[in-house]
Amino acid sequence: MLTWCLHLLVIALLVLAAARAAAGEQPRAAAVVAVAVLCGVVYAAGPLLPRVRTSRQVAAGWLGALGAVWLVLVVLSADGVWVAFPLYFLQLHLLPRRTGLTAVTATALAAITAFAAHQGTFSPVAAIGPALGAAVAVAVVWGYQALYRESEQRRRLIEELTATRAHLAEAQHTAGVLAERERLAREIHDTLAQGLSSIQLLLRAAERLLPDTAGTAARYVDQARQAAADNLAEARRFVAAHTPPALDGTTLAGALERLCATTGTRHRITARFHTTGDPIPLPTAHEVALLRIAQAALANTVRHAGAGTAEITLGYAGDEVTLDVVDDGTGFTPGSLPAPDPGEGGFGLAAMRSRAHALGGSLRIESAPGHGTALAARLPLPRSTDTRPEAHP
Repeated sequence: MLTWCLHLLVIALLVLAAARAAAGEQPRAAAVVAVAVLCGVVYAAGPLLPRVRTSRQVAAGWLGALGAVWLVLVVLSADGVWVAFPLYFLQLHLLPRRTGLTAVTATALAAITAFAAHQGTFSPVAAIGPALGAAVAVAVVWGYQALYRESEQRRRLIEELTATRAHLAEAQHTAGVLAERERLAREIHDTLAQGLSSIQLLLRAAERLLPDTAGTAARYVDQARQAAADNLAEARRFVAAHTPPALDGTTLAGALERLCATTGTRHRITARFHTTGDPIPLPTAHEVALLRIAQAALANTVRHAGAGTAEITLGYAGDEVTLDVVDDGTGFTPGSLPAPDPGEGGFGLAAMRSRAHALGGSLRIESAPGHGTALAARLPLPRSTDTRPEAHP
């Protein structure tokens, strides 16, 4: 808005000088009109040059050309003196602070001298107009620049404050997560881990007291003790914030194959493992999630399905990894499951679905009474995941 006002002011003053020269029938009226038009053309070239706003040298060259044409105009007509006022703003805005002040002073002296020459005499009153205009221009431009600098400083402070608040919120969130993790670790250590340790000790004592003829009972006690030991290791590893023990020193495929073998040994079920596609290294979070889903699905098959066989298939499909668990058990109606209960359990499917969704994946369950159950988990792979083939276990 201020720029357009300055443009209109320059045009109006040049038109006024040309019109007064033509109307007064001055002997040099044609020259005044021609120089006024030339001054307008030179002035109009400034906004059309993009480097005038970005380069001090280009701006100084344009102002020098405009000032030279203006000097010719004030020599020909006293009305050209008034064009000095918008020139003050241009010089102060486009030139460095000291250079702009020097240019304004020189322009004011030239205007005073030219006006005195046209009047034929010099008087202090004639110098007040250009001098006062220069003082007003300096005060306005420098005041505006001071306000702009203060505004920019305030904007930067607000941006820094916003960034600081974001970092503080992130730090508080991280601290909250760590505190909750520490609380869960203490709870697991003080309850589940201690309970599993006691179960393991009691089963070991019972195994020693069983007679030698009770081979089947001893085998079941040994399996129960081993299960308690494995779950105790899981609890301790969770407390220590490490990866599951089943993934130590092996791949996900190896862990799933061992899971099938262990399940088949401990329970009356045949569990088989298969892979499809070209195996690739997976992020640790994906491996942990798929292993937990497979463990929970197989545990549900053993406890509730009454199945004779279960098939676990790990598939690599380019930009995603899949896990399918299929059994030939009794099946169920997925929509008729009771709500999870702290006393009765029922949190397994919700936990599996939560693990899949946390990594941007999905979990689908298909089942019907008497027709077994099929569980399919899909996890997208990050783009940075290495696609080199993984060594088979």
